[in-house]
Amino acid sequence: MDTVELRAAAGRLLKLHDRFAEYFGRRESREHSLQYLRGLLLADDRKSVEPMALVFGGPSEERAKIDQRVVLSWQRFLTVSPWEARDVQQEIQAVFNEEFVPTASRWSAGTVGVIDGTAFTKRGTHSVGVKRQWSGRLGKKENCQVGVFLVGTTPGGTVLLDHQLYLPKEWAEDAARRKKTRVPAEVTFQTKPQIAAELVGRCSVRFDWITADAEYGRDGDFLDALEHNRQRYLVEVPANTTVWAEKPLRATPHAMVWQVSQLAETLPATAWSQVTLREGAKGPICFEFARLRVWAVRHRHAGPPVWLLVRRTLDRFPEVKCYLSNAEPETPLEPMALVSGARWSVGDGALRGPVVDELAPPHEPGDPGAPVCHADEARPEARASRPDAGHGDAPDPLGHDASTPVRPGGHEPDRLPSGPQRSGPRVPLQVVAGQASEL
Repeated sequence: MDTVELRAAAGRLLKLHDRFAEYFGRRESREHSLQYLRGLLLADDRKSVEPMALVFGGPSEERAKIDQRVVLSWQRFLTVSPWEARDVQQEIQAVFNEEFVPTASRWSAGTVGVIDGTAFTKRGTHSVGVKRQWSGRLGKKENCQVGVFLVGTTPGGTVLLDHQLYLPKEWAEDAARRKKTRVPAEVTFQTKPQIAAELVGRCSVRFDWITADAEYGRDGDFLDALEHNRQRYLVEVPANTTVWAEKPLRATPHAMVWQVSQLAETLPATAWSQVTLREGAKGPICFEFARLRVWAVRHRHAGPPVWLLVRRTLDRFPEVKCYLSNAEPETPLEPMALVSGARWSVGDGALRGPVVDELAPPHEPGDPGAPVCHADEARPEARASRPDAGHGDAPDPLGHDASTPVRPGGHEPDRLPSGPQRSGPRVPLQVVAGQASEL
């Protein structure tokens, strides 16, 4: 970046901050918010409060040099300064609608909302919502916080639109810890899919698609909520998810219930189409896709007709992923393929490093709706612990998650007993490249 570009970027930063300044109230808080934003963007090392305050916290007309009082004022800004994070988040959504949504016409997927759950490792036990729970980043259970994020993505860029801290049930029911960490009284226990459905429902952005990983794709209530709001989705599902290969009738035998991975193995070579999802550092990133119409299993009963989309790598021993979508039968293959890759944009941008802080700095102590925070470095009793930004998380492959209880009988939600394993097709599949007729 040359001098001219740097000055232009600085001007845009001030213009962006001016749009949000009114939400921070007093002049001192407005100054701290701009200084904090600069620190998040320009600090070379760890984005912690004290070193950023000492570098970016002044001097000003009232203060000839930076001293430890600046650090204390930053900590007060992050822990007890009264401003509404929800107002800031709504303004971010307005910016996304104005500047990013118009670019959605550059690709066939339109405006995509990405639900992403992310875990942040913690050492202690005092941060809000911290417990030993599954961390997809580490691939094991770890002492961590978990946040649920809604990210909007278009060809114009990726923006964090809303977020909420997951508060485990033992935290939600512990009055002493709630009081110590100032968790608002109206905050109750919600599963991560319930939080995700609420984020989508209250967002002012109209999405063409919602996509999420298998932790959300296997949750029937989450999918019910999206369908109730007429929201189109494409969600990843576990390989052992069961679907009906024929329209279920009263006399339809359970032999017509297939695992999606088994159905994927039956697809002929002519069913597959290669689609380029994006340009990578070493060339185009391509996958092969096939799809067919099936009937979902929802709450252990026959559900609506949906698309089963199967994606595989071009390797000799390909990695296969399966998705379900409520898209219309006439929906082309290409936008569905592009949506399946939209979560990459989250890992590449909106949840990496301090960008979460940049878009909406923390505000109220203990507020599960506020993003990240450096408040752990303030007084422990006034801690406003929120998830730190990071990469996306995969669900526990064994389903060991308190937010998704297993139903009596040992089967996970929305699954029917799969019966014996099949090595070949039992029903005729009329599939052409990228298209499938009703079975």
